Amino acid sequence: MHTSTHANDRLLLAAAHRGDTAEIRAALDAGANVESRDGEHRTPLLLAARADHVAAAEILVDAGADPDARDAQDDTPWLVTGVTGSVDMMRVLLAAGPDLRLTNRFGGTSLIPAAERGHVAYVRAVLRETDIDVDHVNRLGWTALLEAVILGDGGLPHMEIVELLITAGADPLLADHDGTTPLQHARRHGFDRIAGLLEAASARAGSRGRETSR
Repeated sequence: MHTSTHANDRLLLAAAHRGDTAEIRAALDAGANVESRDGEHRTPLLLAARADHVAAAEILVDAGADPDARDAQDDTPWLVTGVTGSVDMMRVLLAAGPDLRLTNRFGGTSLIPAAERGHVAYVRAVLRETDIDVDHVNRLGWTALLEAVILGDGGLPHMEIVELLITAGADPLLADHDGTTPLQHARRHGFDRIAGLLEAASARAGSRGRETSR
């Protein structure tokens, strides 16, 4: 019985990696553990999320798979969606009730790598559909806004992300560990259009701060 269950777990992991929905159902029906792990401690749901197999993930979520299960690299199915930028996968996993406060090995939420990588649709969706912390600071001392500027290329996707983050309430005056603000980083990189957005946002934030202190 133990050997059979172990074999079914391996079948489930392989099927999730391939996105084979029929095999996923068959493995689960045969008694495979939905939280089984591969050699890198990845669950079937994490494997499906990494490869953006949305239909596979739906089956696994319906079977009770945990969107917060960590692998050896401290990734979770939910956190991986910020890397892939898959809005469809994000929504499937959102239905499973992920902990939006969990962070990856860099101390970042899913929003931060999405901002860095220029995943405009994902950033827009996660800001609209969740209460994720727009000003979360990772271990490098960077917020999503800082990463969009520092690690972005200054092009249209990153400009849109900066605008989305500002609109969602990101603090443009929140500096990195060295005291450098997003605006200062944008100017150093020569990102003139992004600097313009940040300059206006910083002026508004400064004005609100002065009014509050009166």
